[in-house]
Amino acid sequence: MIPEAAALAVRGLTKRFDRPAVDGLDLVIRAGEFYALVGPNGAGKTTTLRMVAGLLRPDAGAVEIFGIDALRDPIAAKQIMAWVSDEPMIYDKLTPLEYLEFVAGLWGIDPASSGRTAHELLVSLGLERHLHERCEGFSKGMRQKVALAGALVHDPRLIILDEPLTGLDAVSARHVKGLLAERVRQGGTVIMTTHILEVAERMADRIGVIAAGRLVAEGTLTELRQQNGHTDTSLEELFIALVDVEAAA
Repeated sequence: MIPEAAALAVRGLTKRFDRPAVDGLDLVIRAGEFYALVGPNGAGKTTTLRMVAGLLRPDAGAVEIFGIDALRDPIAAKQIMAWVSDEPMIYDKLTPLEYLEFVAGLWGIDPASSGRTAHELLVSLGLERHLHERCEGFSKGMRQKVALAGALVHDPRLIILDEPLTGLDAVSARHVKGLLAERVRQGGTVIMTTHILEVAERMADRIGVIAAGRLVAEGTLTELRQQNGHTDTSLEELFIALVDVEAAA
């Protein structure tokens, strides 16, 4: 049974390349939660998110986003979610404001409201001084923030992020984390992959550990500790123990 409050429900998700990248994955993310998906390189994190976002067709399985079958009706699913990759793709010749206005236009949003939303998003990410500069001169961190703002301009209910803090300095990372936390406080849902376990430990309501394309553990940090018989260990220590066990299996 899929809970009525599920923002994302994945069942039997499978994708092979030269080997299984995602291997019959089951995953349910509740509406209004911040979920961190962690795992070693090659575990299947990005492949999973790309299939959820509709960028990669699974070999088998089902994906539902707020009850919408994302494989049968990808347009409806994409209208209520956002995807942000670890490699920001924006138009260099546009300014941040122009880029967000362009993206809002693709979604059919009224320019009167989208302009205000775009300005608020960019300011919240610390880009107020760069609103009218062309993106071609921006650092990767600044480009990442513009891409994030563009993904949020249509007010998605589910936000999917693949390593969103890659390339960000401490101040920029704080802006991004603050914006994501605020989205969750307002009822939005976030699923994020990260190699920065401290971020997952501090921000996530629940954490999923994936290895070899399968979910090997899931829960709050307290629950993960209880499952592994340790009451005071860090997420890093739990992660290493879980991944080592999976590798041995």
